[in-house]
Amino acid sequence: MKKNMGSTDKGIRVVIALVIAALYYFNVIEGTLAYVLMALALIFLITSFFSFCPLYSLLGINTNKKK
Repeated sequence: MKKNMGSTDKGIRVVIALVIAALYYFNVIEGTLAYVLMALALIFLITSFFSFCPLYSLLGINTNKKK
């Protein structure tokens, strides 16, 4: 797996995941929507941790500035 995510991209994904978690914690989102968004948040955190997004590799996107 080649890293294809830059630090800005990773930071945005982590912030979005934290916002989704906070919305769930404060019961702003519930039910099926909450489960779908929490799954998305988990995916964002995992891809940020590994600096690799499979969708980016399929689309040929690379936000990592280091070569």
